[in-house]
Amino acid sequence: MATLQIDRLLETVVRRGASDLHLAVGKPPTLRLNGHLRELQTKMLEPEDTIALMKSVTPERIQEEYEEKGSGDFGFRYSEEARFRVSVFKQRGNCSMVLRQIPNKILTFEQIGLPKMAESICRRPRGIFLVTGPTGSGKSTTLACMINYINENFDRHIITMEDPIEFYHTHKKSIVVQREIHVDVPSFAEGIRRALRQDPDVILVGEMRDLETIGAAISAAETGHLVFATLHTNGAASTISRIIDAFPADQQEQVRVQLAGNMIAVLSQTLCPRIDKEGRLAAYEFMYVTPSIQNLIRENKVFRVDSDIQTGKKYGMQLLDDSLFLHWQGGRISAEEAIDKSRTPGLMVDRIQKTGAMVQVEDDALMADAATAGQAPGAPAGAGGAGGSDAERQAAMAANRARMQGLAGKK
Repeated sequence: MATLQIDRLLETVVRRGASDLHLAVGKPPTLRLNGHLRELQTKMLEPEDTIALMKSVTPERIQEEYEEKGSGDFGFRYSEEARFRVSVFKQRGNCSMVLRQIPNKILTFEQIGLPKMAESICRRPRGIFLVTGPTGSGKSTTLACMINYINENFDRHIITMEDPIEFYHTHKKSIVVQREIHVDVPSFAEGIRRALRQDPDVILVGEMRDLETIGAAISAAETGHLVFATLHTNGAASTISRIIDAFPADQQEQVRVQLAGNMIAVLSQTLCPRIDKEGRLAAYEFMYVTPSIQNLIRENKVFRVDSDIQTGKKYGMQLLDDSLFLHWQGGRISAEEAIDKSRTPGLMVDRIQKTGAMVQVEDDALMADAATAGQAPGAPAGAGGAGGSDAERQAAMAANRARMQGLAGKK
């Protein structure tokens, strides 16, 4: 009966195009549909229900890990429709599950809306390209699109390390070898080290979780391979800082030099519910490593990267807030969504209000966010931006504070 029930739930997920299925004691099965949680009209789940559902799809190896460590992750194929990435875990002594749908169909560059420069990056013979963003922001979908593009157009040996494997790739012009962590190889770092002896052209690292993996990925790029990897960071500048700060202080200077010489680009993304039609779309921050940005990384002046992104439109560069603002202007997302996902929400409020649109400002923290921002997305470079003097930054901060106080007075 449990198998029948999970089959019906998975069928509902696929049919309705939901991204996730949540199973938790005390709640009916719940879908994440277009970014929002929607309960199914079924019974409230009891502890024995979630245990039965878990055992109906979870391999014995993961059930043992669940009992020993309190959680486990795996993936499985559901008929010909889709794959699911599953996280099973204990909470308050009960079993909970989250099943994420991985569509069988891999999207194209145009469907995802990737920058044009992404195609050129796929042609590069070496270097490291990072896709960053919070959990559920579509990083795996973006990387699957790029791996598929290489697979269809070039003769390459592609090796992926994933935990678990999400999108399945068949051999086309390239050979695609997919290794699952804890099944085919014990860790990401070990997988990268072994891959270097397997004649790879392209290496995909599902997640750079620790210092050992980060170091191995950078070394792989340095030794003449094209490396794709993900990080849970927001924004290009914070991604660079996160990588460098992961290393001990006495190694950071060397890592800056390695990154400056081998990093190709950083794509930071977030998913937003649409208001013009059903579904979600991605907003991007894209940084392409130019000689100027290489110097900023080497000289430990990462705080100036945003200014270079603003002036790098010919390379397809753009800040996340600019992408969100353009989506709002095009009527694709709501003003509230643009503000919520913005890196500087207070300045986004100000920017939207300047177009004549009315936005309710109900959070005093937005004023603090605007007042302390050193570089406002969309502001002219040098006008209190990261590249300005201390006096210019202080003047810009004072101006931002005054504007936000004025907005608060209108409420």
